[in-house]
Amino acid sequence: MFPNLNAEQARNKHTNDFVAKELCLSRRSYELKKKTGEFKLREVNKLLDLYKCDFNYLFKTEQQKPA
Repeated sequence: MFPNLNAEQARNKHTNDFVAKELCLSRRSYELKKKTGEFKLREVNKLLDLYKCDFNYLFKTEQQKPA
């Protein structure tokens, strides 16, 4: 659902397990949230800080087209 989140995670060589622990989640919960997009604000902020990206970039969905 979020190709840039996946790209940043891969670029930083972070496993789903590592990111899940950073967010205080189980790996399964993190993977589900990546599919559904149902992150809590605290989790979004942690991911933005972890990857030093802005929200519009990190959470761009595959369906969004450039303006």
